[in-house]
Amino acid sequence: MSTPQTIANFNGARPVIDPDNVAMLLIDPQSGLFQTIKDMPFTEVRANVTTLAKVATLAKIPVITTASVPQGPNGPLIPEIHQYAPHARYVARKGEINAWDNPEFVAAVKATGRRQLIIAGTITSVCMAFPSIAAVHEGYQVFAVIDASGTYSKMAQEITLARIVQAGVVPMDTAAVCSEVQKTWNREDALQWAQAYSAVFPPYQLLIESYSKAQEVARNGEQLDSQRT
Repeated sequence: MSTPQTIANFNGARPVIDPDNVAMLLIDPQSGLFQTIKDMPFTEVRANVTTLAKVATLAKIPVITTASVPQGPNGPLIPEIHQYAPHARYVARKGEINAWDNPEFVAAVKATGRRQLIIAGTITSVCMAFPSIAAVHEGYQVFAVIDASGTYSKMAQEITLARIVQAGVVPMDTAAVCSEVQKTWNREDALQWAQAYSAVFPPYQLLIESYSKAQEVARNGEQLDSQRT
C-alpha cells in the first residue's frame, strides 16, 4: 500500500483532500459499461457516483464529466450526475480510451485551477486508472474512488489497485471522500450531508428517519399509540 515515499506530489504533506483545491472527474459512468461491472453490485456503484455528484455540489467542487462513445453500446452517462451536479462540465471525446489523451479534457481540468483530483471511472482498470496515472505524472495529487468505479472482476480490481498505488495515487472509498470533504457536522447543511451518506449506507437513512421522528414526537408532544383511548 501507499507510504509517504510512494504517494505522489504531496512532498511530505498529509495526503488528504483539500475541498478548496480539488476538482472531481467522473469518467465514463455509462449505462452500458455499468453492465460489465462484476466486482461489486453495479447498483452500489451507481449510488456512489451519484453521492459524489451531490457532495461536489454541497462543497462547491468543480466537476468534469466525459463519456466513451456514448452513442454506441457503452451507453449514455447516468443522468443522476448532471441532475445532482448541474454545474458539471461535460467534455466530448473523439474516441480516446484514456480521457487524459484528449486535449480538451486536460484543458478543462487545468481551467479549474485545482491541483488535487478526485477521480472515479468505469471501468476501474481503464477509465479510472489510465487518467489517474497520467494526472500524477503531470504533477496532480490524485485520489481514486474505488467503489465509485467498478470493473469486470475482483482480480482486475486488485491488480488495478496495486498498479495505481505504485504510481502514487491515493485510493479511497466514497464514504471517506464524503467525510474528508465535509470535515465537520457543525455546519448549517449537516442534514443534506447526512442524506447524501444514506445512498452509501442505506441503513443510515433508516437511522435518520427514526431520529427525526423521535425529535418530532418530543417537539410536538405527540401522544403515543399506547396512550390513546
